[in-house]
Amino acid sequence: MLILGSLAGALVAVLYGVDHYLNRAGTAGPIAHYLRFDADSVSNSIGVLSSIIAAVLGIIITVVSIVVQLAATRYTPAITEMFFRTRSNRAVFSLYIIGCVMGFWTAFAVNDDWVPRVSLIAMLFVATLGFLLMGPYFAFVFRSLAPQNVVARIERDARRSATGERQRRSAPERQARALQLTEQLTDIAINSVNQKDKIIATACVDSLRDLALAYIEAKAGQEPAWYELGPSIRGNPDFASMAGDSVSELETARTWFEFKVLRQYQSIYTEALGTMRDINYVIAINTRQMAEGALGRGDLEALQLTIKFFNTFLRATLNQGDVRTAYTILNQYRIMAESVLQRGDGITAITIAGHIKYYGHVSYQKRLAFVTETVAYDLGVLCEVAHDIGSSVEPALLDIFLEVDPKTSEGDVQETSLRGVRKAQLKLATYYLQVGAEVLARRIWEDMREDRADRLGSIRDELLEVHSKDFWEISDRGGNFDYLPPERKEKLRVFFGWFRDASGELKTVSLDPLAAPSSGSRVEP
Repeated sequence: MLILGSLAGALVAVLYGVDHYLNRAGTAGPIAHYLRFDADSVSNSIGVLSSIIAAVLGIIITVVSIVVQLAATRYTPAITEMFFRTRSNRAVFSLYIIGCVMGFWTAFAVNDDWVPRVSLIAMLFVATLGFLLMGPYFAFVFRSLAPQNVVARIERDARRSATGERQRRSAPERQARALQLTEQLTDIAINSVNQKDKIIATACVDSLRDLALAYIEAKAGQEPAWYELGPSIRGNPDFASMAGDSVSELETARTWFEFKVLRQYQSIYTEALGTMRDINYVIAINTRQMAEGALGRGDLEALQLTIKFFNTFLRATLNQGDVRTAYTILNQYRIMAESVLQRGDGITAITIAGHIKYYGHVSYQKRLAFVTETVAYDLGVLCEVAHDIGSSVEPALLDIFLEVDPKTSEGDVQETSLRGVRKAQLKLATYYLQVGAEVLARRIWEDMREDRADRLGSIRDELLEVHSKDFWEISDRGGNFDYLPPERKEKLRVFFGWFRDASGELKTVSLDPLAAPSSGSRVEP
């Protein structure tokens, strides 16, 4: 506006000055000459100027209405409310309205022998400001209605309502406002998922995470009334559909807002499942970060809530048979369990491991072989972490790990699951042998010593033949499940040296497959 105004002012001043001196308009200077208004001509000019201001206001209203309506239809009707709540928009419309009103009042103030020069000059300044404002204001509207900026503003307002920052509202008013704003973010995310707009959907999901993390940080300073579930919360669909005891538990645990955010994640996750996996991945990552934030603040109730929602995500994923999404969700779930384990909360780590094992069994029954195999590898990694940090729950984790595989298989798919689980167990056994924990490796041997010799031999050979650490496709985890470093391959040979055949002779382990036993035979200790 300053640049446009300066250019226009300089051009008018130069051209008017040239006209003034070329035409020798009396002895007065150019400014005095300019201010020598004629009553008849000024009266008509004021009316025209007022009409022009009104026309510009009409153009602005038309353009802005179209843009706001399109944005509200595509993302959320809340954009209309946000637009009129913005002080800048109200100020611009006020400026044009004031210019129009000044115009017709000033026009009637002019008479035959007198012109209200101060009023007229003030109106000229208002009209000039309005004209200069039109271009920059359009740029401001388009920028402010950009989806990323809308999401950022909703998240900022929601954070202030949830944390009490710069708020004069009562606790019930803040609760209602926080509920409304989180749902607006969910509406934008779901609409973006339906329109395959990954950038906006991801921005909404990340905003919900930032909102939750800011709330967890400021949670200790909340007033007691904030945790009381009033009509606005109990009447909300996410809470009204719950049993009364469950709502009361949220009130006692002081986790109603965390539940609300995670419930929004559940809605977005369900909408994106099978259509936009990237959003499911981001939700899993953000849920894990929320769990770590709660763990860092010692908020065990919020931590337990994130575990429940992780389980909910996994259930929905397995019900749809989405192996790739389950693979990624399990990765984040395991990382969360590692964080819990490293913080010294072994009981919660065992709880998470038990849930992971359960969903491994579910995937086995659903014949999702790769998911069962992933569960086994993740639990094996947890056992390694537990040993590295000297956790007291390591034996319990190992028990859970050894319970992943059912002892029988039906069909090729379940046979593949069993083979994957056995590979994970063998990898953990080589780790234990490498770190000198032979007693724990023996427990794995005890679990598999009666397995079929042909199965164990082929599994061993497959592990020995993998020489690349990285998988040959792009993967979130990056590594190859079946890879063993050379030193651990040597431990694999040691492990298989513990098996004896039915005659009691020690089996020699080499790169050759184990001799195939007769039908139904077992490898004996």
